[in-house]
Amino acid sequence: MASDSIHEPDAEKAGPGQHEVKDSETGTTEPTYTPTEERALLRHQDLTILPLSAFIYFLCYLDRSNIGNARILNSSTGNDMQTEIGATQHQFNIALMVFLVAYALFEVPSNILLKKLRPSRWLAFLMFSWGAITMGLGGVRSFPATAAVRFLLGMAEAGLFPGLVYYLTFWYRTEERSVRVAFILASATLAGAFGGAIAYGIGHMNGAQGLSAWRWLFIIEGAPSCASAVLVWFFLPDYPEEVLKGRQREVALARLVVEGSKSSHRSMTWADAKGTIVDWRLYGHYLIYFGVSVPFSSLSLFTPSITAGLGYADLQAQLMTVPPYAVAYVTQIVASYSADRFNARGLHSAGFALIGAVGFMASALLPPDAYLHRYGCLILASAGAFACIPPMLGWLTSNVYSTASVGLAIAINVSFGAGIGQIPGVWIYKAEERDRGFPTGHWVNAAMLWVVVVGAVGLRVLYGYRNRKMLRESGGREVRLYKL
Repeated sequence: MASDSIHEPDAEKAGPGQHEVKDSETGTTEPTYTPTEERALLRHQDLTILPLSAFIYFLCYLDRSNIGNARILNSSTGNDMQTEIGATQHQFNIALMVFLVAYALFEVPSNILLKKLRPSRWLAFLMFSWGAITMGLGGVRSFPATAAVRFLLGMAEAGLFPGLVYYLTFWYRTEERSVRVAFILASATLAGAFGGAIAYGIGHMNGAQGLSAWRWLFIIEGAPSCASAVLVWFFLPDYPEEVLKGRQREVALARLVVEGSKSSHRSMTWADAKGTIVDWRLYGHYLIYFGVSVPFSSLSLFTPSITAGLGYADLQAQLMTVPPYAVAYVTQIVASYSADRFNARGLHSAGFALIGAVGFMASALLPPDAYLHRYGCLILASAGAFACIPPMLGWLTSNVYSTASVGLAIAINVSFGAGIGQIPGVWIYKAEERDRGFPTGHWVNAAMLWVVVVGAVGLRVLYGYRNRKMLRESGGREVRLYKL
């Protein structure tokens, strides 16, 4: 049975090819708990952590992507955001891009602060900040003001998603993370679906109290984030060793004695940072996350514009963004469960990226007026592009082993991918190509998903080769293998 406290075990530094080590207090490697106890603990953790975490990310994504709805909301009457702030197409895209610049810059420091300041407090602070900033977007009247507020929004939202992924490593084993990440990330697709429906409803408020509907959109969608920050501060549990009691605590600590981040482990040192930065295999993970981030960002920002280019007008275009996100939601959950179940995260990422690439390629090749077929391709492309992300993140966290290194690797991954990687997505769907079916956007997204396919398969081959080599050299001793 695990003891009531955790010293920093030698397993903190254990990586693939090194022996599984004993816990410094118990002297054992085999946990003394039953499958029934483990299932009961997981149910308790899931019900305590996942709904609130998913709700946090739901609000985050809603507040991040609603500018895509505001851009065309009531455009038929000239009351859309781009027209009223007097921005050109190029200027509006810059306002979208500066968010991503801030997002990339503040990922790493935010994840460091999450460990130092406690997850509940730091995430609550971020949540209140981005909610207030989103409401502030409802008052902008010029392009410079819009760009400045979007930069602040990027600062506030930068730490949320990598922070949540890092947070899960304190609670779950490696083979349990992808489906939990998927449940949280899938709330983004749910937000995309709800975002279109909400924008459709708010679009009818145009002129209420002298405000255009897009201003109401930011005000109404920002307010819940501010209010919900209080819930996060008081109800999001920080670490299992501090929150759980009695037998549940013993089981939780025994499960994570070798793998999983620990609150008692030291904060990041320069040696930790250097070791993570020069671990070159991790750059394969960063590359494939960069690849998927281009379609992720372009779909987040331009799905309303894409559906408007499929023959749907104004408020109807908002409503037609719902089905692609709804299908993507289900696909993400199923794909991630299967990836963890079969220890095949790399192949799942590659397979669903291939599906997404086919969807984008078909969209580019079909005639511009084949609206129904191209709408089906948009659903296919969205499902594939979104579904390959959670297995990627589960794969990365499963193959990084110290508490400090996990936090840094996740932050670099999301900074490089979701920050820098999303910037091209701002520019590839060009307004002047609407009548031609946005070929540039579709071809670029297809190409980037092919990068994911090749990169994920390459990493899978590399890890398989290293595992076989370690088993040959182990002499029958137990070794920690790379997760596949």
